Amino acid sequence: MRRLGIGLQLYTLRDETAEDFRGTLRKVAELGYEGVEFAGYGDNPADEMKALLDELGLKAISSHVPLQAMRTNLQKEIDYLKTIGAEYIICPYLAPEDRPQGDAWKELFSFLQEAGAEARKQGLIFGYHNHDFEFQDQVGELTAFDAMFAETTPEAVQVELDVCWVQFAGQDPIAYINKYAGRLPLLHLKDFSKDEQGQMVTLELSKGSVDLPAVIETATDAGVQWLIVEQDFCQIPPLESVSNSLNWLKLNYLNQF
Repeated sequence: MRRLGIGLQLYTLRDETAEDFRGTLRKVAELGYEGVEFAGYGDNPADEMKALLDELGLKAISSHVPLQAMRTNLQKEIDYLKTIGAEYIICPYLAPEDRPQGDAWKELFSFLQEAGAEARKQGLIFGYHNHDFEFQDQVGELTAFDAMFAETTPEAVQVELDVCWVQFAGQDPIAYINKYAGRLPLLHLKDFSKDEQGQMVTLELSKGSVDLPAVIETATDAGVQWLIVEQDFCQIPPLESVSNSLNWLKLNYLNQF
């Protein structure tokens, strides 16, 4: 089995980074994570962030950049990511007011194609991170998710698949990993259960219903480069949660290498 990189989406530690961004990154490195995916930079200048990452031996994998920030100043976002040595720029979410209806989705697809082409021209790879609504909305005969990647090119728009949201939407994560093999460099490795109201409860890895060993094996065959741990809302202190998830990976995946 090919060895994939293990990263952490820093949104999981958003309260910790708000209090002490640099100190939190140090703790992430001490736990043994190899890379991080940003969700904001805590007002740290790019050159200082690069120096800190180098000191800690952490790879800047990617960053979740809000759609409006891309629309407002894509070049600023690209410049920051290139300075810190990241490879990917990801559209993470569509706020309800940004979600098109019906054929209006195609206008969004055109923007993503243009943004992705510009990012690629400057040495970055653009991707889109899903939630569940993309599988509920329809664009013609396709879900919005599938229509997005049918209407854009692999060179411009890649997939960052969140297996937790795929399964919560009633879809099969394994099938979707296979479907987008070769266009899927980043995968959000998450676990969850449902509460009495049927709402998602995100959990540490192996504590929920996602078949994580099958996900990892399939991801390896599909050309995924990084497994990125994320927990939207933690049931115990977040640093403890991400430590437990990494320990599960060490015991059940990393010890094979």
